[in-house]
Amino acid sequence: MALTASLRCYPLLGSAAAAASSSVSLPASTRAPVLHRTTGGPRRRLQRCLCSQQYAEKQSSGSQQQQLERLFSNLNQATMKHEPGSVTSSIFLVAGTTVGAGILAIPAVTQEAGFLASAVTCIFCWIYMVVTGLLVAEVNVNTMCELGSGGVSLVSMAMRTLGTFGVRTACISYLFIHYALLVAYVARSSEIITNSVGIPLWESAALFSLAFGGLCYFGSQRVIGAVNGFLVFSILASFTTLVVVASGNLQWSSLLEANFAAAPQSIPIIALSFVYQNVVPVLCTNLEGDLSKVRKAIVVGTAIPLALFLIWDAVILGTLPGLAGDGTIIDPLEQLRSSNGTVGPIVEAFSFLAIGTSYIGFVLGLSDFIADLLKLPSGQNKPLPYLVTLLPPLLCLGQRGTQMIWKLQYHQ
Repeated sequence: MALTASLRCYPLLGSAAAAASSSVSLPASTRAPVLHRTTGGPRRRLQRCLCSQQYAEKQSSGSQQQQLERLFSNLNQATMKHEPGSVTSSIFLVAGTTVGAGILAIPAVTQEAGFLASAVTCIFCWIYMVVTGLLVAEVNVNTMCELGSGGVSLVSMAMRTLGTFGVRTACISYLFIHYALLVAYVARSSEIITNSVGIPLWESAALFSLAFGGLCYFGSQRVIGAVNGFLVFSILASFTTLVVVASGNLQWSSLLEANFAAAPQSIPIIALSFVYQNVVPVLCTNLEGDLSKVRKAIVVGTAIPLALFLIWDAVILGTLPGLAGDGTIIDPLEQLRSSNGTVGPIVEAFSFLAIGTSYIGFVLGLSDFIADLLKLPSGQNKPLPYLVTLLPPLLCLGQRGTQMIWKLQYHQ
């Protein structure tokens, strides 16, 4: 027997014409109810939805109606119960997707500018990338309201904003970048696993893909959030250990060096290190279209990588003698490894954890994108999008696959 859920929708913006409410009936097997948008002049207004049972209870008690910020309710397909999205898990998803192993290579491109100039550049790049993510979230939620469904990805957004040519360009670019990065993630992670346990590279690649890809497919929101949160905490722990080991000879005066003329050349790499926008549609669906929660997840989730970038940049540029501002390009990680034998294992652990969280974010984002591209029903965990997401990187990973990590190392 199909369960139904009744919703009453109220406009976010009050007006005389908005006093009337509407109710819709929805099969609970779908992810989101049909949403309505009212037009008042040239602008459209989002509507809040109130459960009819809550509405009746509030009416009978004579108390004020309680309005819900979410646009719809996510249901657990196994228990058929409401599974609300967690802001904390969403913050960890953004932070984990943003933080990559490439954070350790940032001082290699900021050393000529010095810490002060690179810190200012990093903060401006962070602000820009946060704003772009917030704009993507606005478009995504508005598209959800127009379609009456969750699970909206870049495909549906582009169809309503960029036209046919824009959709094709966006899809090709999106797929190329994501597959290239997934190949790089699998290549680097398999290299770390092989160096640790001694199994062949292809077995390491398959093991990594099965473990993290299986988590994304079989895991519920809570399970994925819990595992991703554990990985992020592990990243912070390994990063703290690395900072303590590397900051033994920190010279605070070195942090005041600044060459703002050299700062622009580091902008592409720094901006690339704040890429997370691919998981914004996932956030909007997980958080049920609640824009206030989505905004919080984006701002806080990207602030964590910002803090890590600034701390690591300060430690390296303030510790390694003559690294900042002397015009000589030096690999800071190689210098650290040569000066301290304990740095190598910590770097490998941090890199593996950072790649794992980034891989989870990219798999979730790309699988949602493919599901939307193939017009699959939202709210149903179909295997096809995950197979199309996970198999091509493994097939592309040949004998030269591990070399791709160096071409994309700054993002990882």
